[in-house]
Order: sequence, then C-alpha cells, then structure tokens
Amino acid sequence: MIGMLKGTVIVIGTDEAIIDVNGVGYLVKCSGRTLTTLAVGVEAVLHIETHVREQAITLFGFADEEVRAWFVKLQSVQKVGPKAALSILDVLSPAEILSAASLEDKAAFSRANGVGPSLAARIVMELSGKPPPAGRGFTPLSADAGGDVRVIDSTEMSAQKDAVSALVNLGIDPSKALRAVATAMKVDANLNINGLVKAALKELGN
Repeated sequence: MIGMLKGTVIVIGTDEAIIDVNGVGYLVKCSGRTLTTLAVGVEAVLHIETHVREQAITLFGFADEEVRAWFVKLQSVQKVGPKAALSILDVLSPAEILSAASLEDKAAFSRANGVGPSLAARIVMELSGKPPPAGRGFTPLSADAGGDVRVIDSTEMSAQKDAVSALVNLGIDPSKALRAVATAMKVDANLNINGLVKAALKELGN
C-alpha cells in the first residue's frame, strides 16, 4: 500500500500528474487544487490514498494529509465516490467543509460538480456534528491557522448561525456569508454575534 510519494513531477494533466520516483513514473489522480501546487520539473510530496479495484489500482494524491483524510471521510457518505469527493475538495477547503456541514449549508456542497441538492443534503445530514477526520497517526492541522482543529461547541455554533442569518438578511449570498463568518471565527473565536457580523462584513469587503 502506497501512503506517500516523493519525487519529481514530469507531467501535469487535467486531473492527474505523473511523479518520477527513482525512475518509476507513478500516475496520480489529483484535484484541481492539488495540481495547482505542482510544477513540472520540481520535486513534490504527495499524500496518497490507494484504491484497489478488480481491474485497476488507482492512486489519489493530495498536497497535505488533512485533505487526504477528508477525501476518505467524504466517501463514507452514501453515493459519494472518489470523483464527487475530489470535486468537493476543489471548491471547499477542509475548514469550509467542516463549517458547511455544521451550519447545514447544503448550497456550499452543491457548488461542486456532480453534487446535486439531494446528495448535498445527505452530506450535510451525515457530517453535521461529526468531528473532523483523523489522519494517519497525527492530530489534524488547520490548513490556514497551522494549529489543531478545534471542536466547535454549541454556543459557538449558535453564534455562527445567527451571524450568517444576519448577513443573509442583509442580502448577502448564504454561501458567501458562511465563508466570511468562518474566516472571522478563525481570526477570533471569542467574537460575539455583533463582532462576527462586523468582521464578516469587513472580510466580504476585501
């Protein structure tokens, strides 16, 4: 089982890359976000999730372990396969997935190609209130903050929902409101509702 590849990128395609590891070229399926972190001729490290099927072995590569763990977690939802999971990871970061699930924001998941309203609702239902996935032998790290992922308590979640609701009442798109509030929470988790709304409005104005 391959868990990680370290080698030189020799080809970048529309949804895959070839990594040369000691003369062996590994074909790795990647999301668009991961592909943007790669450059031909440059050494790369990819965290690998290996799928073994009757007629094929497919390697899925990710720039960091947290994203790989979410790739696996998303597929625990019925009817979410590798293609849909990669599509979701193209439009939502791990932190945004966690916030969207907790705030029951089906529209956020519907932005991904191949994820319709019914599947988005199922994803929210199955992931809401669940902790983030653990990676291979480590505590998941926030991609932006560089620290441990916090478990959001009910009081915090209530403030987040109220702040999103207030922004929506101001005419702001629900998905944009969600992302702005989530960003404000990452900057200062102790903000009250008024503070969250002000910080989110500032974020939306950037």
